[in-house]
Formats: sequence, structure tokens, C-alpha cells
Amino acid sequence: MARGIGLLILVSSLLLTSCGFHLRGNLPLSHFPAMHIQSDRHSQLAQLVIAKLQHNKVQLLDTAQQNAPMLQLVNDSLERRTLSLFPNGQVAEYELIYKVSYALTMSDTETQFYQFELFRDYQDDPNQALAKANELELMLGELREQAANRILRQLSRLH
Repeated sequence: MARGIGLLILVSSLLLTSCGFHLRGNLPLSHFPAMHIQSDRHSQLAQLVIAKLQHNKVQLLDTAQQNAPMLQLVNDSLERRTLSLFPNGQVAEYELIYKVSYALTMSDTETQFYQFELFRDYQDDPNQALAKANELELMLGELREQAANRILRQLSRLH
């Protein structure tokens, strides 16, 4: 009985690794042993991307080098669009639109530009201004985390 369970676990793990499964946060970035990141010095998105690259064992270079790829985080911005209003005319609900644009320059190809948008709905309540401000900050942090993950997934697909 114990041998059967051990064999089942062994076969399951072989199937998972052969289909390309990776633990969350671990991406196959072996084709990027070293990379230079260019971004705004105080960019929170850049800090997240750098941490994720380091977690995936990518060496970060201080300066751009001709034979190493360069990831340039061009812009990240948050926009709000009104979705609904209270009867008194105050905004009741927003749609948050987090826009990210970045560029990847490889040594043997021209620069590739990428951009994407992430969306979230946000309900506002003027009577709970402080709580809603904190909620907005948390939501923005989640959007940045999601954007950093998306950038790394895109990098893992490139060869």
C-alpha cells in the first residue's frame, strides 16, 4: 500500500514537471542570466520587478551592457473613470485603470515595446474617507504586484 502511494506521488511529480508546471513565483528565466533595469528611481513597480527578478536568480547589472538585455520601465499610471453617482451627485463608484508600458532591448534585436492595462472597480464613500484612502492604497499595491507578475511572465515566454 505504501509503495503504491509512493509510486503515485512519483508519477504525479514527473507529469507535473514534464508539462511545464512551476511553483508560483518561480519562472524559467534561465535565458536571462543578467539584465539591466532602467526606471524611475522611486518607482514602486520597478522595486517589485527587481525583487522578482532577484528571486528568480537573474543578476541585475548597474549599467547597460551591449550583450545583456535591458528592461526599461517607461511608465506606470493610475486613472479613474466614474462608473456611478450617489443621488446628491457625488461619485459612488470608480473604475481604476492601471496602465503600464515597458520596453525590452536584447543585444541582437531591436527594442520591443509592450503595454497593458489592469482594471479594478472601487466603491467610494465620502463618510469613510480615511478607510477608503487606505483601501485605495492596498488596491494600487495589488495592481502593481499583478503588473510585475505579468512583466515576468512575458519575459519567461521570450527566448
